Amino acid sequence: MKAVAYQTAGSIDRADALVDIELPRPIPAPRDLLVQVAAISVNPVDTKIRKNVSAEPGQWKVLGWDAVGTVIETGSDVTSFKAGDEVFYAGSLVRPGANSQLHLVDERIVGHKPASLSNAESAALPLTAITAYEMLFDRLDVLKPVPGAANAIVIIGGAGGVGSIAIQLARALTDLTVIATASRPETQAWAKELGAHHVIDHSRPIAEQVQALGLGDPAFVFSTTETHRHLHEIIQLISPQGRFGLIDDPESLDAVGFKRKAVSLHWELMFTRSLYQTADMAEQGRLLNEISNLIDAGRIKTTVTETLSPINAENLRKAHGIIESGKAKGKVVLEGF
Repeated sequence: MKAVAYQTAGSIDRADALVDIELPRPIPAPRDLLVQVAAISVNPVDTKIRKNVSAEPGQWKVLGWDAVGTVIETGSDVTSFKAGDEVFYAGSLVRPGANSQLHLVDERIVGHKPASLSNAESAALPLTAITAYEMLFDRLDVLKPVPGAANAIVIIGGAGGVGSIAIQLARALTDLTVIATASRPETQAWAKELGAHHVIDHSRPIAEQVQALGLGDPAFVFSTTETHRHLHEIIQLISPQGRFGLIDDPESLDAVGFKRKAVSLHWELMFTRSLYQTADMAEQGRLLNEISNLIDAGRIKTTVTETLSPINAENLRKAHGIIESGKAKGKVVLEGF
């Protein structure tokens, strides 16, 4: 089968950063689906691993943690899917990624593809939707009010992949006032189009801009990027007893400033359930089916903004470059081998 992979970690400008290869057909384990991949999308996790983690000696490392495709074979213990089902999912960090014609994935972390979307449109959703949903409802517990706080959430990096779906989920499933941050006219317009009530500029101090809205101190802050740059502002703007969550990887995080306000801190990694085979691992499959239902009901929409075809090393290098530029809006998707 065709795949895109690499052997040595490093920068995207090298000729061998990502290359087209052939790999053997995978064999499903008892709970696995073998999926014929139709479309994939690229996330920051792809670029981070490519830059920092080499393949085992003599092996290839295949990236890709967003996929849409058709089930062509099932493991002996699979109960939720059958051959011919159209599915979407984000996969697991400890297994080969989906940048390949055929891909194995545990059925518990798979959902049925939205019927109303194309393959490319669907591929934009799994990783970011799981991340945003888990942060909002499992980590920040946004349906539980913070006494005396404004019923509002600040989403830092509102135009990125996770921010784009977090805005929509907050609007569709809560009564929160959504304050998104974006720094360029096109990304500010995108965040507004997705449903943000207010959009502020994170290239300027954000606490003052939030205060100027006259809403009071927000109960929740969700930081998707550059947390180290905004931490002092977050401490300043969040309500006493508020809840703060982040998904990026600052080299250090001085959380002492949150103590006076008794703010709780929450880190989200959507791969945790699959990494540790948690007792509630199947929650991710349920969650993806809920996302699919929300899409088909017209309550949220895909966040794809650019599609490249076919799925090959050249186009994946382009997509990695877009992600690494720090100026991506929504999601970049690749379709078809």
